[in-house]
Formats: sequence, structure tokens, C-alpha cells
Amino acid sequence: MIPITDDVALDERELSESFIRASGPGGQNVNKVASAAQLRFDVRGSPSLPAPVRARLEKLVRARISHDGVLVITARRYRSQDMNRADARNRLVALIRRAATPPPPRRATPPPAASRERRLADKARRAALKEQRRKAPDDEP
Repeated sequence: MIPITDDVALDERELSESFIRASGPGGQNVNKVASAAQLRFDVRGSPSLPAPVRARLEKLVRARISHDGVLVITARRYRSQDMNRADARNRLVALIRRAATPPPPRRATPPPAASRERRLADKARRAALKEQRRKAPDDEP
């Protein structure tokens, strides 16, 4: 089990890891060794995540989630496969922790005086424009 918060923990069987060749410096080692880690986590199918955390996580990682609801994290920062694996897991844990904290509730506040004045001035301007479009009444009897 991977602890996320006091209430949320991930089962390691929910994660699938694969390793791919990384680009960047490393000489011939780059061409021979698959050192980049690719971590896949099924956000929609995870029984470990409560529904509100799942919804916030999907919203948070909208760009990196597939149509099936699978989050893909690719770690290629280090030359070592083990360090990239740990980096991918740490990034997943950080994302879920961010999604686990609910946003503060929005408190409704009255609109500021300046915005009220702008709204009323715009309304008066619009009324004057429409008044100009009206046909002038005939003065002759």
C-alpha cells in the first residue's frame, strides 16, 4: 500500500509500470537501456480513491488522462531506471495529494461600488443609443 493521506492509500496492484528508452544525454547507454519509467494508473476504475478525490484528480490531470480514464506519467529525468520509477510514483502521489485537499468554499461578496457604477454607466449609454434610434414624433398636427 502506498500512503497518500490519512484516509487515502493506493494499492500497488492498481499501478502498471513499463520502461521505455529515454532521450537526452547518456551516450550509447541511451540507445541500449530502457531507463525511462512509464506509470499507468486507472483513475476511473480505482477502488482506492473516494469519488470527490477522483473527480478533482480527473479535472487536475485532464491533459494527461486517456479517454479510458488512465493517467500516464512518464519519468525520464534520471539515467537510472530505479530513480525514474521512484520519481514517477512520487509525482503520482503528489497529484493525488493535491486532489485530496478540497478547495476552500467560495464566499459570496457584494459587487464593488466601481463595478456597479460601470454597469449603470454602460446601461445609461446603451439606453441613450437606443433612444437615438427611435423615430422622432411628428410635430405637425
